[in-house]
Amino acid sequence: MVAVPVSPALFPGLGRLLAPAALSLAALLLLLLSLLPPAPGRRRSAGRKMPSSPAGTRHPESLGAGKAIAVLTSGGDAQGMNAAVRAVVRVGIYTGAKVFFVCEGYQGLVDGGDHIKEATWESVSMMLQLGGTVIGSARCQDFRAREGRLRAARNLVKRGITNLCVIGGDGSLTGADTFRAEWGGLLAELLKTGGITAEEAQRSSHLNIVGMVGSIDNDFCGTDMTIGTDSALHRIMEIVDAITTTAQSHQRTFVLEVMGRHCGYLALITALACGADWVFIPESPPEDDWEDHLCRRLTETRDGGSRLNIIIVAEGAIDKHGKPITSDDIKTLVVKRLGYDTRVTILGHVQRGGTPSAFDRILASRMGVEAVMALLEGSPDTPACVVSLSGNQSVRLPLMECVQVTKDVTTAMNEGRFEDALKLRGRSFQNNWNVYKLLAHIRPPATKSGYTVAVMNVGAPAAGMNAAVRATVRIGLIHGHRMLAVHDGFEGLAFGLVEEISWNAVGSWTGLGGSKLGTKRTLPKKYFEEISANISKFGIHALIIIGGFEAFMGGLELVEGRARFEELCIPLCIIPATVSNNVPGSDFSIGADTALNTITNTCDLIKQSAAGTKRRVFIIETMGGFCGYLATMAGLAAGADAAYIFEEPFGSRDLQANVDHLTEKMKTTVKRGLVLRNERCNENYTTDFIYNLYSEEGKGVFDCRKNVLGHMQQGGSPTPFDRNFGTKMGAKAVAWITGKIRECSRHGRIFANTADSACLLGMRKRSLVFQPIAELRQQTDFEHRIPKEQWWLKLRPILKILAKYNIELDTSETAHLEHLTRKVLVPEATL
Repeated sequence: MVAVPVSPALFPGLGRLLAPAALSLAALLLLLLSLLPPAPGRRRSAGRKMPSSPAGTRHPESLGAGKAIAVLTSGGDAQGMNAAVRAVVRVGIYTGAKVFFVCEGYQGLVDGGDHIKEATWESVSMMLQLGGTVIGSARCQDFRAREGRLRAARNLVKRGITNLCVIGGDGSLTGADTFRAEWGGLLAELLKTGGITAEEAQRSSHLNIVGMVGSIDNDFCGTDMTIGTDSALHRIMEIVDAITTTAQSHQRTFVLEVMGRHCGYLALITALACGADWVFIPESPPEDDWEDHLCRRLTETRDGGSRLNIIIVAEGAIDKHGKPITSDDIKTLVVKRLGYDTRVTILGHVQRGGTPSAFDRILASRMGVEAVMALLEGSPDTPACVVSLSGNQSVRLPLMECVQVTKDVTTAMNEGRFEDALKLRGRSFQNNWNVYKLLAHIRPPATKSGYTVAVMNVGAPAAGMNAAVRATVRIGLIHGHRMLAVHDGFEGLAFGLVEEISWNAVGSWTGLGGSKLGTKRTLPKKYFEEISANISKFGIHALIIIGGFEAFMGGLELVEGRARFEELCIPLCIIPATVSNNVPGSDFSIGADTALNTITNTCDLIKQSAAGTKRRVFIIETMGGFCGYLATMAGLAAGADAAYIFEEPFGSRDLQANVDHLTEKMKTTVKRGLVLRNERCNENYTTDFIYNLYSEEGKGVFDCRKNVLGHMQQGGSPTPFDRNFGTKMGAKAVAWITGKIRECSRHGRIFANTADSACLLGMRKRSLVFQPIAELRQQTDFEHRIPKEQWWLKLRPILKILAKYNIELDTSETAHLEHLTRKVLVPEATL
């Protein structure tokens, strides 16, 4: 295994079901079904009781007793802030703590009074899908002065608040750290002037600070993604996709200016996701002759048959001498030199607006849980920390270390040390930049490698497949390979549906949903002779398969077939791409993010439809086969009350407890319910059955509606995440394949028969990892087509706690404080 680091119910009895009165038909069926034996192969039920905590594990349900937490949002707003606030409030209440809103950011902290008010469970209901920040944000000059911080300290002490959660950018978090450092002196001054009593001073002797970074620019070092960045990319890509159609109609050049005064992340990812001709970012200014290079590139693109050009500009773009490069400058250049019809679009604050993406809701919710735990576990010796994301892992980092590195980036740019600035941004930023440069600035060499690489799609279509194929083809051509496209999966390879594919042929594929190559679920075993013959006929030296569980199964069959057919002894790489996210060896699959956003947006619309009706519960069926990823993560993103999945078996008592829970919920100010059901979670408790049960048991309290989302989850344009993920996975796969071809080449022939010559490329925690598919066999439940271990199952308790279930949260894997490494990491130059 070669790892390459990257830097991205439990309920009481049956209640009314067993009442003395005659059983309803639904209840009778429920009771009978509960007596049936479990289906073969099912796991032990985890629905009624969470696993007991191991020795030494904290018990968070009592961790906050007698404590108070305040949460505020500061600086520029970012989509997802409300999800973070909601998580802090609900998890804080769950731990037994009092939680307070601080309205209008630090200004509210200074002004006190009604700006600081206690939060309740219901007060954060229906916040999840709202953009901006419901509790308000403001720039506060008062807090910059000691007098303002003195007033803020008094307001907190008077309410017994000694834990502060700040959601904002580096300026807001720096202010919080200063506040904490001065806390002792502020208390002493307040005590001396009679502002607080000695007892209050003793009770509030130290202040704990935890930050969450809310910034659409993703400009805070130490975290792969900040809250709001993914949503901003969604807004940008919606506009880019719309502009592309009009640009093609009129053969226009569009210059798009995106936010990022000091950080080019939004511009860079946008350029990767839309296949832009050029991107300007502040961390890496163009060479002095960039005007000539840009015009040459635009001309090449038009001569290659393209009807449009896209140029992305970060608002803080500069040249190597620090002079700003504006969108108007670029327009003037293109019109003057080339005479192209050119338009400028400055996106502005539209990037901050709108509904947060599913990624941002989940990220903010996870960070909110971690922030509360970090606050309540804090001591006077614990440094102020920021909760962030590294790969797929939550981490805690010393706040001021992150702030310092962030400032170091600006210093490096001001001093003209742009290579240092790129390195300080982190490995993920560097890798994105290197992949973009390869795809946009390097053309296939005149000298060919002499090798032929084929690429195909296998399984059901998934958004992002085309982006992966585009990157695979273009990086392959850059390596000097002859690239072949195989249509209709293994069937197409068997029937000879193979053709050479060129650079320009895949030019506009990044934003297209589905599979341009065509894809089928057919496995290769019954076509071994035909496939072997065509591998020889077309001179294929390596194969890249982009697809879902069938791609994994097909890879295993090809490896088994090597013993009989020598033609199958070629390097093989599988890139997971399926909405179900059920491929072993990878935490994420291309296409799952797009499907998740489709479900989440649909749930938002469905819940909104009940705004005037009230007291309505929606039963939604999601895709995923036996894998409950979509139901669970969409439940977390949409604020579901329950999510039924195969991996966590449930029975009649669980269903009845969920009904009782919703009945109690309807007695509060919350009048809507949402229940998700994975399509194959249980063969007896079908969507119709659950709908009938809820309808019967909710009579007089709430009514029900049901929706089966179906294949709309596989359609649509890929999200920025899936476009970027597919692009990077395709690029890495080709780099690995190229190395394997050379390794397995003997006297002009390729012979690959070792386990490590057939690998799956997957995201595992913080790394992209190439794993021999033969080794993944032991990690796979083939009957149900899912991995035996799935990381996201650990997030299910969070879903239930945020829905107000009284369960135990296992914190044995809660993040511990790490230090931000200042080492200069070598990026993946082998691409």
